Amino acid sequence: MRVIAAIASVAAMAVLLAEFFVVFLLPRRVKRDPRIARGLLRSLWVPWRAIADRLPPVSRDTMLGVFGPLGLLTILGLLSAGVIVCFSGLQWANSSRLGGLHPAGFADDLYFSAGAFFSASTPSLPSGGLGKPMQVAEAACGLGFLAIAIGYLPALFQAFSRRETAVSRLDPRAGSPPSAGALLERSGLRGGWSELDEYLREWETWTAELMETHLSYPILGYFRSQHVNQNWLAALTTVVDSCAYAIAYGPEESIEAAELTFRIGRHALADLAYAFSTRRLRRTSEHSGRERLSRQALSELRSRLEGSGLHVDGDDDALATLDKLRSSYEHYAIAISDQLALDLPDWIAAEVRENWRVATHRRGERLLP
Repeated sequence: MRVIAAIASVAAMAVLLAEFFVVFLLPRRVKRDPRIARGLLRSLWVPWRAIADRLPPVSRDTMLGVFGPLGLLTILGLLSAGVIVCFSGLQWANSSRLGGLHPAGFADDLYFSAGAFFSASTPSLPSGGLGKPMQVAEAACGLGFLAIAIGYLPALFQAFSRRETAVSRLDPRAGSPPSAGALLERSGLRGGWSELDEYLREWETWTAELMETHLSYPILGYFRSQHVNQNWLAALTTVVDSCAYAIAYGPEESIEAAELTFRIGRHALADLAYAFSTRRLRRTSEHSGRERLSRQALSELRSRLEGSGLHVDGDDDALATLDKLRSSYEHYAIAISDQLALDLPDWIAAEVRENWRVATHRRGERLLP
């Protein structure tokens, strides 16, 4: 019986340590994800989201925002607890004596293992067999877990901070929640196609970094923005929408940055849709259940751009190009939105709202035009 317990403990510990290595140290590929952490997040997310959906909008967003940090702590706690149990199983299989004449029971071994994991100095010292070497090994595991977690958290929150800085910068240009219509309309008033292309160039680096950090740290996808009407998916999709419109309708000499940003943006949406385990991705409207840019909305958008620097005489070829580009990424964006409960605005927002105006108004100052 003790031999079976030893074999099972060693096998389980190998799995847990490999999982910890993949979660906290290994830069992940799109098709390689830790199974235990992924399964844990899936099992917790469904009931958590179901409860949050019953709350008012602000309370809902707050509760959903807690899930990311709590999920990270849960993964760390589960892996740590699993390693402690495995070492206690090895101590029990070794028949270690903890200061007594007879081998300790499993409950005593579990208590001793927890003390050894968090601190190498414990009141009891194991005797017999491999008790002391296992104590040292467990203490080393505990110290390694602590050191890696300390190094992991700053990198995680730095990536979150850089992401949210860009999301906040989009507010004055595209409103909150952001929309491609607002971004295009204001870019047309500021300088036309050249100004829009230059602005989209700035988002190429952010989009690539977003893809890299959210593939390496998938838990970041569950971290929500500080404002209820903002999120990273809406910002990314707004930028890709604007790139698609520029490629379809813009002059060829003024869409270089739009093409590059669109490519990396579409790449990011596709990889992240796979990484967040969205299922049954289809390019049909049946999957999404919504049309983000109807023909009527497109006509309204083009009418808003008349007389601005983005006004062009569109044709059927431009419309076909826009439809083709949208079909290559929108289903990914909608799938991520459904999976992570992130609001995804349409191309034209019902009301363009800017958070900086609301913040000024709440302080009792004059609302700027």
